[in-house]
Amino acid sequence: MNVQRQKERVALLSVTSNSILVVMKLVIGLMIGSVSIISEAIHSGVDWLAAVIALFSVKTSSLPADTRHPFGHGKIENISGTVEALLIFVAAGWIIFEAVKKILNPEPIEDIGWGVGVMLVSAAANLIVSERLFKVGRQTDSVALQADAWHLRTDVYTSAGVTASLAMIWAGSRVFPGLDLHWLDPAAAVGVALLIIKAAYDLTIQSARDLLDVNLPKDEMEWIRGRILERKPLIHGFHRLRTRKSGHFRFVEFHLQVDPQMSVLNSHNITEELSGLIERQYPHTSVTIHVEPCEGNCVDHCLEGCLLSPEKRREVQIKNRAAGH
Repeated sequence: MNVQRQKERVALLSVTSNSILVVMKLVIGLMIGSVSIISEAIHSGVDWLAAVIALFSVKTSSLPADTRHPFGHGKIENISGTVEALLIFVAAGWIIFEAVKKILNPEPIEDIGWGVGVMLVSAAANLIVSERLFKVGRQTDSVALQADAWHLRTDVYTSAGVTASLAMIWAGSRVFPGLDLHWLDPAAAVGVALLIIKAAYDLTIQSARDLLDVNLPKDEMEWIRGRILERKPLIHGFHRLRTRKSGHFRFVEFHLQVDPQMSVLNSHNITEELSGLIERQYPHTSVTIHVEPCEGNCVDHCLEGCLLSPEKRREVQIKNRAAGH
């Protein structure tokens, strides 16, 4: 299946499943008077909105570069993930507000079995859909799909917490009829909100960092440096290695220093080989390499990437002076 079509189909699956869960939770929560289930309906509502945003972003982020967007539209996915995270913060605040009101003014919950049932259905559905989102999101390196997956995976944990609280209320009413455990319902809602806040924080860091054009992860940077170092002694050094990410697109650029006598053809072949290796390892990567003659006069910005020994640098300097460079 086409990668873009695969991304769009799994995003649409998330929208559909969240639509069904929002209606189910809201109806059951209002019917039995459970603030934790209503809070879960709000949570699923946020998940639905996040899924819609993710669907929009995966449709638009893969559009080809144009004159107005020469680096493509990949940042749309980062913006999508950041907006999704901020929405979770808002939902968590509302849930805590309603739960505190319920703790101060507790109300009995009727027909707890309905609540347990809808939470179990929610947990199972979100587990299946989130697993699919994670798989496609990682395969396609989609920030938006992975953010949506974390939304739903959080919902799995919170649904389990609400189910446990409702089950305890039901069991307590049977074993200790005089014991009031209805406070567990809004307490579980607060626990839901705290988990949501933690997920929102992680999503914000993950999505927003690429908006600031930070370097690629350390392991990817080391892999790129390793491929450059493998070209020694054809390469005398490298410097100004800069990387960034925009959605699932990567951008890598650096300067290579080679023997001043090397032909244009040979230096071109080296850059083509390096570019090909990086692009095969990390698809959707744009690689820019600037070739410079190495005359042995290392300045501060290139000393870190210099691959010549002190003796070799002196030899290069003497050779260049003799050649009139």
